[in-house]
Amino acid sequence: MINFKKIIKVINKQFLFLTPSILLRQLAVVRVSKVVVGILLLLVQFSFSQKKNENIGTEVVNVVKPYTPTISDAFKVSENPVLDDEGNSKKEIIKYNIFSFPVASTFTPSKGKAQGVEKEKQARLFNNYATIGGGNYGTLNAELFVNQELGANDYVGGMFRHLSSQGGIKDVELDDSFYDTSIDLTYGIRESNLSWNVDLGYQNQIYNWYGLPSGFGTTLTPNDRANLLNGINPQHSYNNLYLGSKIEIEDSIIKEASLKFNHFSDAFGSSENRFYVKPFFELNIDDKLIKTNVIVDYLGGNFEKNYSKTNAIKYGFANFGIAPSFVMNEDDWTVNLGVGVFYSLDLENDKNKFLVYPQINASLKVVGDLMIFYTGAQGNLEQNTYSDFVNENHFLSPTLNIARTDKQYDIFAGLKGKLSNTVSYNLRASYLNERNKALFKSNDYNENNTNENYGFGNSMQVVYDDMKTVSFYGELKADISKDLTFGINGTFSSYTNDNQIEAWNLPALNLNANVDFNITEKWYAGAKVFFVGERKDQKFLLNPLVDLDPYFTTTLESYFDVNTHVGFKYSERLTAFLRANNIANQAYQKWLDYPVQGFQVVLGVNYKFDF
Repeated sequence: MINFKKIIKVINKQFLFLTPSILLRQLAVVRVSKVVVGILLLLVQFSFSQKKNENIGTEVVNVVKPYTPTISDAFKVSENPVLDDEGNSKKEIIKYNIFSFPVASTFTPSKGKAQGVEKEKQARLFNNYATIGGGNYGTLNAELFVNQELGANDYVGGMFRHLSSQGGIKDVELDDSFYDTSIDLTYGIRESNLSWNVDLGYQNQIYNWYGLPSGFGTTLTPNDRANLLNGINPQHSYNNLYLGSKIEIEDSIIKEASLKFNHFSDAFGSSENRFYVKPFFELNIDDKLIKTNVIVDYLGGNFEKNYSKTNAIKYGFANFGIAPSFVMNEDDWTVNLGVGVFYSLDLENDKNKFLVYPQINASLKVVGDLMIFYTGAQGNLEQNTYSDFVNENHFLSPTLNIARTDKQYDIFAGLKGKLSNTVSYNLRASYLNERNKALFKSNDYNENNTNENYGFGNSMQVVYDDMKTVSFYGELKADISKDLTFGINGTFSSYTNDNQIEAWNLPALNLNANVDFNITEKWYAGAKVFFVGERKDQKFLLNPLVDLDPYFTTTLESYFDVNTHVGFKYSERLTAFLRANNIANQAYQKWLDYPVQGFQVVLGVNYKFDF
């Protein structure tokens, strides 16, 4: 019998040491061997099937000489091998012939002409303008703005404003005229990495406490009432002087800084000084941009007497604050994390406070710029001032209690974005918690002839309360075209007070709408409408003829006001305008016992020029 194990063992040894040349020769042998081996396998199988128990025995193979492998001559593979595949045969050259024939046509192409682009005439810009107008109620409105370049980088400018009225409100028995004049001067420098300016301004305001209660003098005889009215001089005035500066620096840790000194006084000996400085820093740490606002704010002032004329009022505060923050961007999220830290000193009462506020904002692009979700929590220490109160309400008595408002947190969330390329929206809900919220409330009422001119229930005071406010705000703006814009917004608020029985003079509903449009190239017009909901106010009545409860709480009716304007551009320099206010001629009261002027018309011109 043939020992196939030996044969295979020998073949394996040989193939192990085959050189390339030997391998090619052996491949041919292997092909023949496959046939032979196949036949032999059949015979072996047949033999095993006939004799199952036959012993095939063993055989010893003696290796006479150890195998010494050798390396055959290497051969070089041809760089251009000869290929005999049919697919590499030479391709036939195919020739294409086009058989064209003429077609009768009457079409004659015209010579091309480039489409012209209509260029809009660019409006000329002027550095200066003057406005003057007048109307009923003896109204006079005047403005003058001038600006002049002194050199390549510096400039000087000035602004003058005046608005006055001779009064004449129906059924008002005291003088209701007013006068407001201001002048502002500025000098500035503009360079590639630096801008700086300094401002100086002065403002004088004259108003009248004309808001006597509706039942004033009913307990007096006609003669005594007339004498009491003649003895009231309701006029009071305010003076404001300020000096300020602002600087902006590129490529610097201090990006900008502003400072301002403000001196405010009135005709009753009241005086207030305020100075603050607010630098803003940007610092890059580990590729994180850290922004920091710093504030140093000093306020000091006095009133010669309180409302009961028992003693003077003095107040003073020094506030130091720092608010660092940094921005994180992750996918469509943008998060601004910050905190505000304040230390506030009450210089008159030694009641110092250390306060910490959240300053967090986050936004998520839900659908690109079409829908953006935003939320946050904001807090701040707000320093109230006599000057700020007067700018909001001109009929305050010079006997105020000035305090700080601790705006602990304002938690809000909303959606904003675009309904189309020309229409944007904003929806917001918020929850605000404040301590020492300032509220305007009417002063007590009596008819003593020894009262100050503001002591007949015809002035207002400031009271403070801890309040929580839930509000919802909605806004829609549409730039329909370059000739038409429209906007509307509204706020609904709900108030919760800790001490006062009402949120005095705060409306639950506010609505505002405006539209501006160009009628023709020369004519333009616009309108503004606002609605204010009901408010509450209260007076303390010292009158023995009324009920035992001297506190009289009243509701001020809601009101709306419609204002329009129309203008005619006579030339690029000269424009005429007509303004109409309170078109519905409503005698509504913005403050208790203070009716406003009715239908008002102002006609004027505006002229632009250069030196």
